[in-house]
Amino acid sequence: MAKKFLYFVAFCIVLVIGGGVLLALFPGQFTKWATVPSVAFSPVKPLEANAYEDPALWYSRPGIGVKDPARWQPVYASDRDLLPTPAEPKQGFAVFFIHPTSYLSRAQWNAPLENGGDPEATRIARIYLRGMASPFNAATEIWAPRYRQATMGAFLTAAPEGKQAIDAAYADVREAFRFFLSTVDPNTPIVLAGHSQGALHLKRLLAEEVKGTPVAGRLVAAYVIGWPVSTLHDLPVIGFPACAAPDQTACVISWSSFAEPADPSLVLEAYASTLALDGKAPGNDPMLCTNPLTGTIGGTAAASANLGTLVPDDSMANGRLVPGLVPAACDKRGLLLIGPPPEMGSYVLPGNNYHVYDIPLFWANTKADVNRRAQAWKPQA
Repeated sequence: MAKKFLYFVAFCIVLVIGGGVLLALFPGQFTKWATVPSVAFSPVKPLEANAYEDPALWYSRPGIGVKDPARWQPVYASDRDLLPTPAEPKQGFAVFFIHPTSYLSRAQWNAPLENGGDPEATRIARIYLRGMASPFNAATEIWAPRYRQATMGAFLTAAPEGKQAIDAAYADVREAFRFFLSTVDPNTPIVLAGHSQGALHLKRLLAEEVKGTPVAGRLVAAYVIGWPVSTLHDLPVIGFPACAAPDQTACVISWSSFAEPADPSLVLEAYASTLALDGKAPGNDPMLCTNPLTGTIGGTAAASANLGTLVPDDSMANGRLVPGLVPAACDKRGLLLIGPPPEMGSYVLPGNNYHVYDIPLFWANTKADVNRRAQAWKPQA
């Protein structure tokens, strides 16, 4: 179970929210107390086969209109910052995006869907989608499901309830994906994307629902961001290679961002001991690091190559694009280093971990990347 990777993230979120002295003195115990449910796990009843026909189970989908968070379009900070807009691909494509954890409650192991769900989790999820799914807004269709996500504490316990909660969340994502496939024209290429918990589910989805199926021939790229992808233990099971060229298709993209000086010790420790898709712990084997400024594996790119970082306001619900703000360099461990800490707001995690900002740091380049790959995509002969 992938509990340890989110342990550090949860610790930091609680710290930001206001854990205070107790958290500083007893980080492990306090974080578990603050996030792991104390209630018994209640088996999550599978959704009806047609559940995702209900528009209410989608944050983003065709027909929502101006209220669709993934269709939000930021502006540049000033007129002098305006850069050429990345070319819109002539080839239409559809996006399936899985949002990260927004449910932090201890009341139950999985976020509710009934009666509109948890209001705070819903609010946070919509903010995440504005910042993280909007780079894909050149797509003809964007689909982002609501799902019974595992609460943060599910990742912090060795008890079987944690894995049950994560599996239940994945089951919803799988059903949403199957409905997405049944609805989108079968000749339309697809982009799959997710961040953090969403990226964890996406890894499994690629391995179980895409690899070896006709859907594989439609894959433009998979953006598995903010969750480690082992080049030796995940990619062979996923069934798609890492994107080695900026116009390559049917490939995987992944990065995790740290400013310098970086202290990724807790993340690396968690990655080393958490079982990958092949059932083995990666140890010191490298993580996949795609350089988002070049669209290739590894390497270094100067800040001048950054077409626009989405710098949020205090609410995290809005922001402006600032070009040339951060560089990007993949180190030998597979971490993405972004130079001195840029001012992005209150949710930078200890160790200069920019996890919450993985996609906004490279908003405009991510948009250019997916547009370029969609343009390059060709149906299999």
